[in-house]
Amino acid sequence: MGKGFFHVPVAVNEPVKSYAPGTPEREEVLLTYKDLYNSKMEVPLYIGSEEIKTGDTETMHPPHDHQHNLGVYHKASKKNVEKAIETALEARDQWANLEWEQRAAIFLKAADLIAGKYRARINAATMIGQSKNIYQAEIDSACELCDFLRFNVEYMSQIYDEQPESSEGNWNRVEYRPLEGFVYAITPFNFTAIAGNLPSSAALMGNVAIWKPSDSQVFSAQIIMEVFKEAGVPDGVINMVMGDPAMITDTLLASPDFAGIHFTGSTTVFKDIWQKIGNNIHNYKTYPRIVGETGGKDFIVAHPSSNAKKVATAISRGAFEFQGQKCSAASRVYLPKSLWPEIKDYVVEDVQSFKMGSPEDMSNFITAVIHEGSFDKLAKYIDQAKKSKKAEIVVGGNYDKSKGYFIEPTVIVTTDPQYETMHTELFGPVVTIYVYEDSEWEKTLKLVDETSPYGLTGAVFSGDRYELSKATKALQNAAGNFYLNDKPTGAVVGQQPFGGARASGTNDKAGSKLNLLRWVSPRLIKETFDAPEDYRYPFMGE
Repeated sequence: MGKGFFHVPVAVNEPVKSYAPGTPEREEVLLTYKDLYNSKMEVPLYIGSEEIKTGDTETMHPPHDHQHNLGVYHKASKKNVEKAIETALEARDQWANLEWEQRAAIFLKAADLIAGKYRARINAATMIGQSKNIYQAEIDSACELCDFLRFNVEYMSQIYDEQPESSEGNWNRVEYRPLEGFVYAITPFNFTAIAGNLPSSAALMGNVAIWKPSDSQVFSAQIIMEVFKEAGVPDGVINMVMGDPAMITDTLLASPDFAGIHFTGSTTVFKDIWQKIGNNIHNYKTYPRIVGETGGKDFIVAHPSSNAKKVATAISRGAFEFQGQKCSAASRVYLPKSLWPEIKDYVVEDVQSFKMGSPEDMSNFITAVIHEGSFDKLAKYIDQAKKSKKAEIVVGGNYDKSKGYFIEPTVIVTTDPQYETMHTELFGPVVTIYVYEDSEWEKTLKLVDETSPYGLTGAVFSGDRYELSKATKALQNAAGNFYLNDKPTGAVVGQQPFGGARASGTNDKAGSKLNLLRWVSPRLIKETFDAPEDYRYPFMGE
């Protein structure tokens, strides 16, 4: 399964469009937004060639306008999920034996469809269903998903090209087989690109997948399935089911043919799934691959030599873009006492300049959080901060869910480095700052490392190279994606492979060759051209 004489197109990152006033892309996406907003979309289950409408439905609503009905999606029964397993396994043999370049062509076509024909549609769906402003939608659902699809093809070709040495008289080769069974993909609400990548990366390597998107992302998941269908993904290779998460998961994990899980979501859910897999381990035909990216309590820490304005901008962007709902969003910050007054003024000025509202109004930087559960959790922590003697809200602190789930970007400063919002994952536009004495830099680095159970992203600012080096070593295990003099968000496929360890996941680096290797089971083939005819070795004499 080497590359042979085929050469895949060189992957390059999809250019980000500006959507500035007067541009054609701005006009197109706004028209598409209006069409989709009133489309009353009906999303079926996709199982093999069938689009199944069970009649058991849930409505979909924009987080920024929760009384508006976008349409419905159909929920699977246990029998539907069992049918998805059967259908996927029926599709496996033909798909697994299809030439790799034929699989590559399908997903390269999918990338081109997203970059062109479907760009406005998938961006508008993400703006509506997940309340992303146009820039956040563009870098996610258009650019990042294109990048995943294209770079994964390049990484696949690199994997297949890695072959062992052969000695005289024999030929060694490695076949990168797909896993024996099906892969279960569970995807989150916050990135359309992740929703498309988790099932498709496994499928690219010859696997079949059963995909359960987040209930809060089904609106744009429908567009992904439209793209996959038009790109030529064969029936049964990627099957999409929605419904009761526990029932779906339990049914799939009970199958002897369960071969792997590709997960992005909460730490608690992932640990529960891991435990269920362990409990079922004697039932499986093979040891399942477990790949997951979970929570984070991501940090920014600034040395006294830092540039105050740059740190402030990193906080404003890193904590509040997409309402702080990125896995990588900054939610705890450590600032030196000497810089705090200046950084505070800059951050307060930034936050007070933010406009908040519907993503259809492109002057809005902030929109709504994903659902009422998230809103209520964030409001509770904001109210606690207002009452606490250890915390003070320096800007923000208001919220309103009368029309949409709007939480004002909120900055809390605390005198206690172990204050609850310094270590509890909130997943919203709330950031907590601890101000440390300038002389306690090394102590603060230790604090950053030991405060949270997570290890996803983190950023260090310093104008002193020795201190950057010191922080890089001290925080070696605190973040899988570690940024020097930059915000801790915005990983780009092909440039910053993404993932963390500790309670943040298995660190298999989505958007890299490392991740794709998890979806193959290598077989070494040694062929000898002239096999021995005598068992005796020379050392034995005559």
